Amino acid sequence: MSWTRIRAIFVKELRDYRRNRFIMVTMALMPAIFIVLPILDIFVLPAVRASSAASSALDKRIGLSLLYMLIIPAVVPATLAGYSVVGEREQGTLEPVLTTPVRAEEFLLGKALAVLLPTLAIVYAMFGIFLACVKLFAQPAIATAIFSGQHVLVQLLFTPLLAGWSIWVGLMISARASDVRVAQQLGMLASLPPLAVVALLSLGVIHESVALAVGLGTALLVVDAVGWRVVAAVFDRERLVTGGRT
Repeated sequence: MSWTRIRAIFVKELRDYRRNRFIMVTMALMPAIFIVLPILDIFVLPAVRASSAASSALDKRIGLSLLYMLIIPAVVPATLAGYSVVGEREQGTLEPVLTTPVRAEEFLLGKALAVLLPTLAIVYAMFGIFLACVKLFAQPAIATAIFSGQHVLVQLLFTPLLAGWSIWVGLMISARASDVRVAQQLGMLASLPPLAVVALLSLGVIHESVALAVGLGTALLVVDAVGWRVVAAVFDRERLVTGGRT
């Protein structure tokens, strides 16, 4: 692989994002919405008494609130990746790229990084703002529950893994679809299954443990790594260049 070609695809994608108003609105507006909801929810939580039942109920309420922010790395990358190939094809800028010596693996990795890195920057920035607001303004018992529980670990660990799943699924759909809106909608739907597992963990339906978190994280990491190869294997350069439909 040539990292020079990967970097060229990466830089080109970022430039295309800046020129596309829909993408810029998606990357700015959607995260803002999903951070406002958990902040408001946390601030209206009532004070809790020191009991195991109250603590369990509080953890579930906090997990439900933080689930909003886990939607960002699941949905935003799916939307961007769903647009990535078919959108460029519709604009007529895909063929010149695919007629260069760039390999499918390099092309896809460059596009995936252009989705992943901005997503991580946005999500972690939003989560940092959320934690700062909790530390400064939330009730002490609620702030303690958030910082001492598994919630921070779940957010930090599963954000890149959920984003990776959504990116590869979105790129596969985008490479096979013939319409941008269909690709984005299918990509968003396909991003939900791993989010459901993380939701059960956040809500306490699945009892958390370090071993479980590491196991789920490892499984998603393997899927993300295999996803790159799978998408590259089904990537049909000739169909995309000639405009054939499947």
